[in-house]
Amino acid sequence: MNDDLKSYYNERAKEYDKVYLNPDEQEDLQTATQIFQKIFSDKSVIEFACGTGYWTEQISKTAASIFATDINQSVIDIAKSRQFMNNVTFEVADMYNLAIDQKFDTAFGGFIWSHILLQELDKFLEKISGLVIPGGILVFIDSNPVEGTLHDKKQITKTDDEGNTYQTRILDNGLPHMVLKNFPTKDFILRKLSRIATGIEYISLNHYWVVSCKLEKKNYDSNSFTGK
Repeated sequence: MNDDLKSYYNERAKEYDKVYLNPDEQEDLQTATQIFQKIFSDKSVIEFACGTGYWTEQISKTAASIFATDINQSVIDIAKSRQFMNNVTFEVADMYNLAIDQKFDTAFGGFIWSHILLQELDKFLEKISGLVIPGGILVFIDSNPVEGTLHDKKQITKTDDEGNTYQTRILDNGLPHMVLKNFPTKDFILRKLSRIATGIEYISLNHYWVVSCKLEKKNYDSNSFTGK
């Protein structure tokens, strides 16, 4: 994860959970929770960028175990304060440099796809696919560009040469941050995942999109990707 994004979420830690209080998003949150609790039931899960543990807590109610990681100690500390069964382990780790011998039944990324540079997405998918058993399940949830919300495509203030888009966000302390926030299309997501997975299921909610897929047993060739 780039240093700017790491710094932003470190400083945002104490106010991050406000994002889950939006009345307009409660139906989506409930629907997504039901989807995840079904998918991860009795499964071992590795979670990337767990943040303050909102989804970790929801998934832990049905999962066999969760290994939850994030690059910032500040959000891990908040996540540990939630109510879990004895099936969750946390670790401060960079998702690009995880050194884990264990393989998991499933992998989950909550609101992380949009924060990955387009030119690094293939590397990321390659990395996490290597941590899941053959035939295991990979799941993501991220933001739809809803007008008038934090996740509003009109709020994009910068686009770089690779096509990555950025939003200027201001924290409670008044400091602005330029935050990487890509809004992939359904076709883009399906095209990326189809290189490593089958049985791809894409669900578009009002505020979020959810995708799950079954990882295949085959070599992952990042050079075969178009990148955009």
